[in-house]
Amino acid sequence: MLQESWLRWAAVDRALVREPRAYLVRIVTRQAINHLRTVSRRREEYVGEWLPEPLLTTPDVADDVELADSVSLAMLTVLETLGPAERAVFVLREVFDMPYDEIADAVDRSPATVRQIAHRAKNHVAARRPRMTVAPSEHQDVVNRLIAALNNGDLQGLMDVLAPDVVSVADGGGKVQGAARRPIIGADRLARTLIGGREKAGGRVVALATWVNGQPGIRIELDGILAAVVGVTVEDGRVSRVHSIANPDKLVDFFRSPALER
Repeated sequence: MLQESWLRWAAVDRALVREPRAYLVRIVTRQAINHLRTVSRRREEYVGEWLPEPLLTTPDVADDVELADSVSLAMLTVLETLGPAERAVFVLREVFDMPYDEIADAVDRSPATVRQIAHRAKNHVAARRPRMTVAPSEHQDVVNRLIAALNNGDLQGLMDVLAPDVVSVADGGGKVQGAARRPIIGADRLARTLIGGREKAGGRVVALATWVNGQPGIRIELDGILAAVVGVTVEDGRVSRVHSIANPDKLVDFFRSPALER
């Protein structure tokens, strides 16, 4: 989106642009909305659950609560439930704190309509985002316990670290054998699924700590090759939600791109 917007900016007669900032915001926003609409149509044919691409981050991102929250897998997944226009309005207002008049110009709506969209989108996100903020140290401790249980094939250890009503969502894109195409709900069911998958792999699978989307997470390697990136939501000292990205198309750039820093 940025590249396409830059090309348009490079070709425009600057003398005709009275407000460069507003002009650029409008171009980028409309490019993004058009892209989201195209992607939404593609997802109707997507096999299984869809999750955002994982983003490698450095530990210091967690020190900026707002930044860590804005790039978390849980937050990005919630944003995906918004329509393209709602998402644009929400990001411009909540992340960039833009005035309603400027947002209205960018999305080609009236200021009154934009206010309504912003209010509705904010309530929608608030109702679906994690209920509490967990300190990075507590989050890391829970992730370490989960990693140890996974690597040891410890069923009881998994049961202890998973919340009773844990929800696990996996994105294999129809390209990964064994990736669940529907959410797995419940600690017992998820723990047995994880242990069963490990046993089928014959000890070739290892779970390692990493930082993903501003939080401690897990990378799963199969014979030393990245097979999945896992983000977890922690509540009350246990894992309440698991996001596992195994679609190889979404893992290509995980280690190739520089890690996001604060």
